[in-house]
Amino acid sequence: MSVRRLAEDKVQPQEFAFNADNKKWAKQTIAKYPKGRQQSAVIPLLMRAQDQDGWVTKAAIEHVADMLEMPYIRVLEVATFYTQFQLKPVGTKAHIQVCGTTPCMLRGSEDLIKVCKSKINEKPFETNESGTLSWEEVECLGACVNAPMAMVFKDTYEDLTPERFEEMIDEFEAGKDVKTGPQINRQFAAPEGGHVTLTDVPAKATKARKPAAKPASNTAPKPTAKQKAEEPGAKVKTPSKTAKKAAAKADDAEMKTPLFEAPEGQKDDLKLISGVGPVLEGKLNDLGITTYQQVAKLTKKQIAEVDDRLSFKGRIERDDWKAQAKALAKGGADEYRKVFGKDPR
Repeated sequence: MSVRRLAEDKVQPQEFAFNADNKKWAKQTIAKYPKGRQQSAVIPLLMRAQDQDGWVTKAAIEHVADMLEMPYIRVLEVATFYTQFQLKPVGTKAHIQVCGTTPCMLRGSEDLIKVCKSKINEKPFETNESGTLSWEEVECLGACVNAPMAMVFKDTYEDLTPERFEEMIDEFEAGKDVKTGPQINRQFAAPEGGHVTLTDVPAKATKARKPAAKPASNTAPKPTAKQKAEEPGAKVKTPSKTAKKAAAKADDAEMKTPLFEAPEGQKDDLKLISGVGPVLEGKLNDLGITTYQQVAKLTKKQIAEVDDRLSFKGRIERDDWKAQAKALAKGGADEYRKVFGKDPR
């Protein structure tokens, strides 16, 4: 790791203070952290200081330390450890970070660095004569598929060539808006020039399998209609509206067929069980469940059957209907309050 030190005292400003908007933002950011953990805001505050002045000054480090009640050395350790912080003045219009990691190097980042040396300054971290541009080589910036690339402040510029890179530097110097992202005919990380695969879909994605060989015996049973429908390539008939209505009626009739024999006498108010509403109570009654005692004595098999009929898998056990019904059957609402510490629904 490179040694990172603060800029010389002669370029260091004597004071630092957040402007009104940034001061308000800093206080809101600090307040996001739990009491006693406000020092966790050190990195966001240092980044905001850099955004405001263009680099992290000694005065800014001390100001942030005072705000967070941290020793100066602790904030200095953070600022000098992370390479995202600029510790000396950089270009006011553009500080160019050229990725030099293997994918970018193999795709020509060394030629980009040569452009920086010729158009900005021979040395990294040194500005051009007007102080508007500077550059440095950095490690991976995370867009390897679009190598080579560079970052300027918080924007990335990808698929660079030396020629395009020279044009970009001139545009930065002129104060123009430079197109971000890929600099070639590519959308983000999509293939250059558009898709080259899966451009057409055949009418049949897969070929039908060959039918199985005929059995030796001539007495083999004929395939059923269901088996024919499941054969590869078989045409599936769409049910008619009449057939659909008939199937729906059959399903509805099956749903209302009682599973249990409802006991004689008055029905219990099943709505007092948490998780049972008027509609669900009606459906339970249709199945023959009308009393708390029935719910309290449901077996696992019966629970599975009710789940399947009413299509609410797991609700009986999740809401513990059996325990609720047992309390209601034993002593009504008073017993329910004694067991659960609250009123029934």
